[in-house]
Amino acid sequence: MPKRANNEGSIFPYRNGYAAYVWVTTPDGTKTRKWAYGKTREETHEKWLKLHEQARKGPVVTKSETVAAYLERWLREVVEPNLAPKTAALYEMFVRLYITPELGKKRLDKLTVRDVQGWLNKIRTACQCCMQGKDAKRPEKHSDPKKRRHCCAVGKCCKQQPSGGTIRNAHMTLRSALENAVREEIISRNVAANVKIPLPRRKKIKPWTVEEARRFLESAHDRRDPMYAAYVLVLVLGLRLGEALGLRWADVDLDAEEMAIGWQIQRVRNRLLHRQTKTHDSDATLPLPSIAAAALRDRHTAHEATREKAGDGWQDTGLVFTTASGKPIEPSNFVRSFKAACHKAGVREINVHATRKTCASLLVALDVHPRVAMQILRHSQISVTMNVYSEVSTEETRKALRRLGERLGRGRIPEPDE
Repeated sequence: MPKRANNEGSIFPYRNGYAAYVWVTTPDGTKTRKWAYGKTREETHEKWLKLHEQARKGPVVTKSETVAAYLERWLREVVEPNLAPKTAALYEMFVRLYITPELGKKRLDKLTVRDVQGWLNKIRTACQCCMQGKDAKRPEKHSDPKKRRHCCAVGKCCKQQPSGGTIRNAHMTLRSALENAVREEIISRNVAANVKIPLPRRKKIKPWTVEEARRFLESAHDRRDPMYAAYVLVLVLGLRLGEALGLRWADVDLDAEEMAIGWQIQRVRNRLLHRQTKTHDSDATLPLPSIAAAALRDRHTAHEATREKAGDGWQDTGLVFTTASGKPIEPSNFVRSFKAACHKAGVREINVHATRKTCASLLVALDVHPRVAMQILRHSQISVTMNVYSEVSTEETRKALRRLGERLGRGRIPEPDE
């Protein structure tokens, strides 16, 4: 056996190579041996030196769990207790569908930048219907062709590739999880942070013109659409969908013509939640324009009539917008109602969230200062407001808004010199 070199007393022949150990302190404070193995003395010596370096920097993990086991614990102990339910549900979805199937079996401490890059390359080009077995979960027979097996499970790959946003969100989920592992001193570095991916292109959303918004509201008003007041709130005050459906009568002061925004309705993991808004920046007390105040008064009258008609079957939730029995309205049902209202009004169908951009256009037209618009739209940064603060012809818009007020017999739009 060759003579040991200086300071290599813990390196010795082992089986078909060499072994070495270093006394280290684990994250729980105990002292133990950390082993390294190699086929040659030089290889083992290099690993031994790295162990010494790790031991000098701080605690060293001696037993590493798999990526899947760590992510499960991270979701349970870190994400669930500290993040909003919808955010936690999104993290869980990306872990379950995108990360664990490809990286779950790897040891957490052995995960490399190359592993992460290879994983991203694979999910970027692979058919997600094939990988997740989406079509295989459908029944073989169904009256609706779209609801029975029709693509990947029957040999007709649909090539359903994830969007750039989905890939970026999956990467950010892994990056957040590994960042927590670094804080817990389970691993020494975040390999996902060293992988760069291109920013996905933002979808350009063309909001309604003021004329389109006028036609939409007039149509909903004339048809006595039960969601008319909600349409007014999302268009005139820029409320988000969840905020409009989560509005409580306790937060509406019709005499003072103002309302407080602090609650929202969300569908998370098959549960309908009525919870506070995500951040304090989302909370606000907003003045009600006359059109909005009148719409809410009409809604209150209709609400009382509905409650009286329901009798003992009424469920008192305190919400402004409810079903015929007083229960919260499903966000997906509101979206369907909004789309139907678009068609009935003969205007372009847009996403409900795009109404916030229409609201910004209305604020521009009324010469509202961007800082005031930022407060109304409840953006956390002025740059976000400026991105949606599109230019609109002030004179043309004032005329359209004035026609809207006159047509509905509600409120009045101020003249330019007022």
